[in-house]
Amino acid sequence: MLSKKYAKVDKKQCVACGACMKECPRDAIRIWKGCYASIDATSCIGCGKCTRTCPVGCIQVLDREGER
Repeated sequence: MLSKKYAKVDKKQCVACGACMKECPRDAIRIWKGCYASIDATSCIGCGKCTRTCPVGCIQVLDREGER
C-alpha cells in the first residue's frame, strides 16, 4: 500500500550530492546518471528526512491524494 505522502525532487536545482540518498530509510533515492536525485514514488513513505538533509532545498514532500 502506498503512503499518503511522497517526496519529489526539483531536478533543475539538485546538485546530486547524495545526502538525501544516504538519509532515506527505504532506499527509495538514487542519483540518476550523476546529474540529479531520483525518488521511487512507490517506495517513498514521505517521511521528509530527505527534505531536511538536502543542502539546496530541492526536495519537497507532497500529498498523494488526488493523484492518479
